[in-house]
Formats: sequence, C-alpha cells, structure tokens
Amino acid sequence: MTDSATQYEEFEDPIDGTRWSVDVEFLSSNWRCIWGAGCEGILDRPAAELGQGCCSVGAELLDSDESKLVAALAATIDEERFQMIETARSTGVFRDSDRDHTALVDGACIFLNRPGFIGGEGCALHLQAEADGERAIDWKPSVCWQLPLKVERVGSSAILRRWRRSDWGPGGETMAWCCTEADEPLIGSVLVAESLGEELEALVGPEVAVAIRERAVSR
Repeated sequence: MTDSATQYEEFEDPIDGTRWSVDVEFLSSNWRCIWGAGCEGILDRPAAELGQGCCSVGAELLDSDESKLVAALAATIDEERFQMIETARSTGVFRDSDRDHTALVDGACIFLNRPGFIGGEGCALHLQAEADGERAIDWKPSVCWQLPLKVERVGSSAILRRWRRSDWGPGGETMAWCCTEADEPLIGSVLVAESLGEELEALVGPEVAVAIRERAVSR
C-alpha cells in the first residue's frame, strides 16, 4: 500500500498493462548511495567505520533459482577479489541448508570485502561483475541491486517506492539511521531516475522507465 506522506504518480505500461504507482518525489531527488563516504550502516548504532553499509544482515534470496545463480557466480570470483573465499570453500556461501540467505562472517555478508582489503572493498560479486565487463545487477542478489528501490505487486498493479525502515523488519525500528530518510545522501549530481536508470528499467520495463525519467526531470 502507498503511504500518505509520499507523493505518488501513476504510469501504465503499454506492453503488459501494469498500472504503476511511483514515488516520483524520491526518483526526482539527488539521493545517492554514500557507502564508504559516511554511510552509517543499518546497525543500532552509527558504524561508518565498519564499512558494512546495508550488508550487515546478509542478503535474503528471492527463490531457489536465485540461490543457484549466486552459488554458481560465487564459484567464479577470482581469489584475489573475494576476501572470504576460504570460508566460502569450507562452509559455502549460504547461512544454512535452506539456502535462502547469504552467510554471515564476523557480522556481515560473506561477500562483503572489508575496509583495507587489497582486492577491493565492497561486494565481491559486484567487483567481479565489473572486472568481467558485466552488469552488477546480473550478479548480485535482487534485494541488493534493487536497494534503495522497492517494488510491491498486487495483481495488475504495482508500487515503486523508496525503501523504508519497515522493510528491514523488526530491526528497522532500532537502526541508527535509514539512508532514504536522511539528508546526508542528498548530494548526487544527477536525479535518482538517471543515476539508477539501469535498475529502474530492470524493475519497471523500458517504456515506464522512460516516462518516469521524463517526469522526474520536469519536476
């Protein structure tokens, strides 16, 4: 459901008829991810120094197909780009036999290379995708590449909005901050509809993405 505090606008996909309610207010803002540049993370205390961003709880995987894809891609990450590769080799990349969450190592996702890692800080999947000249959204779990955008579908209708505290579950109430509620990330040089253009198109399709970008620019 939409919330009364957010300004939504309506778009219809001419291809499949999906009726989109879109948080154009957020998509026309200059928000940008500030991971590694002041992001306080999602713990119950400010922890920018940990460099965990939103990786402290690992990634919830969409389904068994996504789990299989993540496992297959993990096996192709170059050793020098994957700080936790020995753990991955010995116990796997999933939290348990359900294979619906990535494993946690020392309080963060197994794929998160920590500050100072010589092979590159940040998501090992993301880094390998870039090294191979591929799109990070084709490598990372859906929840990871979609953030800070959130899609909710009900029949032929769908909502596209910014991520909220409540989307983190019970832990959202105690987080030290939520980046989509804070002023610090409002420092981008382009609008969200443009900076996250690849993600936007993957979520809503090319026709709706173009319409949203045009509306965001005209606001």
